Amino acid sequence: MICRVLFLILFWVTVVLTATGCAATSTGISRVGFAIQVGAFSEVKNAERLSNKLQKKGIEAFYFRKDNGVYAVRFGDFESREKAKKAAQRLVADRMIGSYFIAPPQKVAVNKREPAWEKAPEPSLRKLSPAVPKKRSEPHGGDAVPTGGSKGRSDMGDIAARTAERFVGIPYRWGGDTVVEGMDCSGFVRAVYNLCGVNIPRTSREQFKVGENVGKTDLKDGDLVFFGASGDEINHVGIYVGNGRFVHAPRRGDDIKISNLDENYFAKKYIGAKRYF
Repeated sequence: MICRVLFLILFWVTVVLTATGCAATSTGISRVGFAIQVGAFSEVKNAERLSNKLQKKGIEAFYFRKDNGVYAVRFGDFESREKAKKAAQRLVADRMIGSYFIAPPQKVAVNKREPAWEKAPEPSLRKLSPAVPKKRSEPHGGDAVPTGGSKGRSDMGDIAARTAERFVGIPYRWGGDTVVEGMDCSGFVRAVYNLCGVNIPRTSREQFKVGENVGKTDLKDGDLVFFGASGDEINHVGIYVGNGRFVHAPRRGDDIKISNLDENYFAKKYIGAKRYF
């Protein structure tokens, strides 16, 4: 009887550990559902102001620069277009926002569990015209990702890297004056991944706990690179864009910029990298 009980205990422990191990890299990573997009601001300060206004109401909003040079604000993760529309209409009634666009979800391969993704229609506040595929050499095509059909992991990483590069030069402040120190960098990479259709955790420490480990010599475009005192003390994160470079939000209110992993400070603080596609 005792042997049978012990056997059952060991059996269930094995099942739990196995299940946990299989799910470890995907915990905290999910697809982004329908989102609300607002504005076509010529000044980044206006986009930042609206983002801060929404965040003070508990809405996780971020702003980004579109391919035509204007800025838009995006937020929300709704399971259906109808729910997103109802939420947007409530915000219009409360005079929080004006005109809006419901951005459909991307179909994304997360952690290689699914083989392909498809491009959602290009976000616009006006009627969409027929999509014209962008050439591969153009780094700033589309609001979030370039037009295309079925793509593999390498293309998704390239898309994330090119999207990150579009933020370069923007004075980024995630959450205005309410954010804790160190949140700007993780908020930035979260915004980039959101535009690519993937939800990742909010803080750099949480982001480092999920995803696939990547060696420094195996880095690919779109991987996240982490810095800090140790794996338990991550305090900075950026998006790798190739040739030893990464895009990041350096400090509170500073412009998004590109730095090199070989720079003295980052070389000393480098902890590791993660891949989420």
